[in-house]
Amino acid sequence: MFQIVEKKKLNDAVTMVRIAAPLIAKKVLPGQFIIFRLDEFGERVPLTVADYDREGGTITLIFQAAGESTRQFAALEAGDAILDLVGPLGVPTELPEGTKSVCVIGGGVGCAIAYPQAKHLHSLGLQVDTIVGFRNKDIVILEDEFRACSDNLYVCTDDGSYGTKGFVTNVLKEQLDGGKQYDVVIAIGPVPMMKFVCQTTKPYDVKTIVSLNPIMVDGTGMCGGCRVTVGGKTKYACVDGPDFDGHQVDFDELMRRNGTYREQEQHACHLYGKGAQ
Repeated sequence: MFQIVEKKKLNDAVTMVRIAAPLIAKKVLPGQFIIFRLDEFGERVPLTVADYDREGGTITLIFQAAGESTRQFAALEAGDAILDLVGPLGVPTELPEGTKSVCVIGGGVGCAIAYPQAKHLHSLGLQVDTIVGFRNKDIVILEDEFRACSDNLYVCTDDGSYGTKGFVTNVLKEQLDGGKQYDVVIAIGPVPMMKFVCQTTKPYDVKTIVSLNPIMVDGTGMCGGCRVTVGGKTKYACVDGPDFDGHQVDFDELMRRNGTYREQEQHACHLYGKGAQ
């Protein structure tokens, strides 16, 4: 059993939990994920590790209540425990040798994954610009945390209710057009956002890393559910990723595959009286 030592609601739909998991905390690196199971009847759900404390033996998870398992997880409180927590899984984020300047881009709940990247890169002494995007002011998360580990932070909202009005790609293009030199761009968020970030950076020949979120079951490469096409070859996000060269990813195929069980997911949410988030 893995005990929740802290819980915090970041907004109406997003929850942060800090869990005692000393073995995972000892080894996990930015970009890696875990798979949790609430109880013996629960499904296996992957979540990227948002933060970790090696000395304290804890890891932090940030997630959106998008289905029954995450809804039940969000209902737990500090002192409660979950049955299984497996990890760290996946390949840690790797940067090209000689990297000095990085732009980290997060969209929505994807900011929970972008944050450990920005924090780690800043701790290495790299120049870190961070661009985060949300639908509106009410769902902005981790602003103070990003500000603490960014040389420049740009907050965007679709409706202009906070920060810069528009998409993260608008700010990114402004920076690139203005002559800003990034060795690497790391984009994490909704698949369409990552796709358009890659389309924005490609003309400038800026290496772009994306963290993919295909359907995943076992996390060991055996089920094949998380396969993606990268550079014309089949890769498995759980063992080959989740980070990939964004300019090589077939995003259209990824979006089709992610929608495979949308009807069943909506039906499940309806049965439990919860709309999909």
